[in-house]
Order: sequence, then structure tokens, then C-alpha cells
Amino acid sequence: MLETHLRKDRQTLKLGLIKVTHDLFPAETFETVCSIPNGVFCQLVGSALSEREVKKIELALHKWVAEKQPIQLLSDQDGYYHYKVNDLIIKTIHPTSENSALADQFRILPFFGGYVVDFSPNATNTTFSLPRRLSSTYGKSQLWLSNIKIELVSDVNNYIKAGRYQELINIAEALQEKEIADIADMVMRERRAVKVILIAGPSSSGKTTFSHRLSTQLRVNGLRPVPLALDDYFVNREFTPKDEKGNYDFDAVEALDLDLLDKHLEQLVNGEKIQAPLFDFQTGCRLQETRELELGNDGILVLEGIHALNPALISNITKSVFFRIYVSALFGLNIDYLNRIPTTDVRLIRRMVRDEKFRGFMPERTMSQWPSVRRGERKHIFKFQEECDVMFNSSLIYEMNALKPFAEHALNNLTSDSVHYETKQRLLRLLSFFEPIDHSQIPFNSILREFIGGNIFPPSEHDYNLFLHSQRMHKNANS
Repeated sequence: MLETHLRKDRQTLKLGLIKVTHDLFPAETFETVCSIPNGVFCQLVGSALSEREVKKIELALHKWVAEKQPIQLLSDQDGYYHYKVNDLIIKTIHPTSENSALADQFRILPFFGGYVVDFSPNATNTTFSLPRRLSSTYGKSQLWLSNIKIELVSDVNNYIKAGRYQELINIAEALQEKEIADIADMVMRERRAVKVILIAGPSSSGKTTFSHRLSTQLRVNGLRPVPLALDDYFVNREFTPKDEKGNYDFDAVEALDLDLLDKHLEQLVNGEKIQAPLFDFQTGCRLQETRELELGNDGILVLEGIHALNPALISNITKSVFFRIYVSALFGLNIDYLNRIPTTDVRLIRRMVRDEKFRGFMPERTMSQWPSVRRGERKHIFKFQEECDVMFNSSLIYEMNALKPFAEHALNNLTSDSVHYETKQRLLRLLSFFEPIDHSQIPFNSILREFIGGNIFPPSEHDYNLFLHSQRMHKNANS
């Protein structure tokens, strides 16, 4: 399944939205705010829409699609595709179709003073569940950006051009530290019931650094964080499920020994000691040695991994003992009001930079694996995100500026004959809107350090184990 921003039929519909909104509300400014599962949230800048007005937009857009209006590409310059839609010139960073009739099916629903464009299959016949917690987290980030008078990528660029980038870094990092401290305080307030913290999130969301920083704040509050690695509960290699290509699927929940994990969690919660397993990724087997763990009076278990919010992990334990955190990189800046920065691309760039620096993987491999990563996220992670007690946005307003030189260096390894050359060009187009920033001034406990290097925290066991496994596979292939 193509990402929303890569589908021409959905980009075509976006042009129609801009066109009909301009016709209906010529004095207003249309804004694409963010993507949500199977949809996009849009609004008018500084102006709330009524349900009646949202219905007018939907009817006008259906009419525009039915009329098979031509869409003319005028030029491709300055990072934008310039299109002519009837008498309106629209700039977009993604290509579209040449006729309105090729737009994707849709419905439009009023939401938070704006509206959601729902692209769900058979959208007119399905019930749409609005992701309240995700939308609230986006809204919180947008409010913070408004408070510090930053709205678009150009605002961040202006800080950098003026030599004020350190101020920007300090503000962004202070916000995250405050939010992490607030979460630690929330845990402390529920300390009588809470025994286990579950931390989940998609690839390259910064879960590992977040876990370390949260653990530091928990220690400040007088608690003793006890880390438990989900990776140590992998089943032996011969029992690991495989994906549709016949490769081991370490992201499948069935790759874990759920019975043992459930038993150990229950024992720890009840104050008992456990002999936690240790898994050797090089042999693909559980070691004979174990690690003794217990929580004690001041201990709190910290369990981080992509499946941490999956109910299968905690099926036999009362839910009140768990505090559930979802971490994701919800990049909040737009290039302009019409063109948002896809959060998926931000995570892909994070992963690409980290893969090259720490795993020895070139962008060719990262991009080849990305569709599988995304399928796993849709299957195992996103459907549980609304079950969390709190959602943490790990994105930093300056991160694309900091990642730019690393990402461009990695992308330059892709040649024109690569199957991922089009992706290279698309990401370079996206990066072209950002002024580079001096990364030496980024704090060494920053989430961004997990990707660019210099992190004071060790890598997650999952990342390290994947590295060991890749090295072993590479060695076997060459022997």
C-alpha cells in the first residue's frame, strides 16, 4: 500500500480541495494539518468551519471530480510542481494526475473546527473512528508552535540564518524534557497501583532514548526503574515465524514467547523474583544463563518495544498495574499551508541516517526494507496507539535541518540505475527546503542523537541484536 502522499489519486483530490475551498471561501487560507490513519486533517487558518460549511466543501469536491476537470503541469522548479487547475495556480511537492476524475474515493467529516478527508476503502459504507488521542497530541504540538511564533519551515530557517539556532535547539529540547518529567510525575501519582511502564512506538520514533530519559526522571522521583528487554523473550530461531518472502519476521508478536513473558510479568507484579531469559541473536537461541530480577518496594518495570501495547502481552494481568506510553515522531511543521512534511518521510530519513552510521546499511537496503517495516507497523502497532495512557511526540522542530547533511550524504550513494532513485529524488526535494544546522550544539541526551550519533545512552538491545543478526547473515552469505 502506497503512503497517502505518494498516491497520485489522493494528491489529485488535494488539488480539488484547494480549488473548491478557494471558490467557496476566497478570503480564507486552506491548510493541510496532518495525516491520520486512512485520512488527512485539514482546516482554514484561524477560522473554524461549521458542519454545514464542511458539507458544502464535500458536495463541491464531488462535483469537481465528476466534471473530469483537466489538471495542467506548468513547471517543476524550486522544489515544487506548478499546476494549473482551471484558473488557479497551485504549487505542490508531490505529483498528481492530469484529470480530476482520477481522484481517489473519499468522504469528508467535520472534526475539531476543520474536517477529515477519509480515504478508507468503501468509505461511504464504513464507520470512521476518529483518533482522539493522536489528534490531541498533534493539537498540543501545534499550540506550542503557535506560542513560540513558529509555524512553517521558513520560520526555523530564519532562526538559523540569523545565527539563533542554539536558542531554537534549547527551546525544543526543554519542551521534551518538561514533557518527560511530566510523564514521570504522572507515574508517581499512580505509584500505588502502577508496577509496569509499557513503551511502544513505530520504527525510528526514538523509543530507546525516551526510555532512558524517562528512567532518569523516575529516579529523580525516588523510583528504581528495572528494564526488561522484550528481545530476550524471542523464541528459538527454528520457531520464528516468516514473512511472505520467507524471511524471519522478528516484528511479528508470534516471534515472542508470550506465555513465559506473561508468567514473568505476573510474578514481578506480585513481588516475586524471576529468572529472566537471555537471548543470543548470533546463535538464534536462548542462553542457558538467566538474569535474576525483582521489583522490590521502590522498583518499577520499564518494558520497551514495538509490541508493548499489544494486549497479548498482558492478557492475564489486571490492566491497572500498567502505565502505557506511545512514542512517535509527529513532525508538525509545514513547508507552507498547502504542503505538509509527511511524518513517515521524517522517520524514513531518521532510519536511513542511523542505518548508515551504526549498522553499515546503505540507503538501498533501508528503502528496500521500509515497505515491510510499514506493513508491520500497520499490523502490529498503529491499531493499539489509542490504547495508551499518554502519547509522546518525539519530533524536534529543528531535526530535519540537523539531519539534512547526513541524509544527503547517504542519498548520494544511490545511483540513477537504482530502483529507489525516484525515492532519492523525492527526499532530496524535501530536504532542499531546510537550512542545515550545526549539529555539534545538540545535547548528547537528545533523541536526535540516537540517529546522528554522540548519544550518551547505549543503543536498544533490539537495534544491537538486529545488527548482530545482519552481520551473521552477511558473513554466511560470503562464506
